[in-house]
Amino acid sequence: MEIINIPFVKKVGVQRDREGNLTLGFDESNKNHLQTIHASALFVLAESASGEALQTCFPEFVGKVAPVVRDSQIKFKKPAVKSVIACASIADDSMSKFKEQFEKKKRSTISVDVAVKDTDGNTVCIGSFNWFVQSIE
Repeated sequence: MEIINIPFVKKVGVQRDREGNLTLGFDESNKNHLQTIHASALFVLAESASGEALQTCFPEFVGKVAPVVRDSQIKFKKPAVKSVIACASIADDSMSKFKEQFEKKKRSTISVDVAVKDTDGNTVCIGSFNWFVQSIE
């Protein structure tokens, strides 16, 4: 599934840059009352990047599982006053634990960390997204 084709993700304005990263432009459609990128738009970008990280790390599961966010935490560190880019990561030990449990029970959980930075490299928010993944086959 192409993350940027999800209707709500499209509506918020999440796009892919030339390097393949998920980005969000600084434009009128996603600004808040302070003229910075709205917190909910930053959340959508970060959550989308976490979902894409799952697809990238576990391509063998694409189309065979139903992943849903179980819970998340996000900390807004600095106002976003220019375009932003998301970078997601999954710890190696988390990936191996996830695969081990999934092989046994056909369901598992995994945490994905995301940092959202502006075009100058300043971190505007960080988040952790806990996913529940279950086989649909």
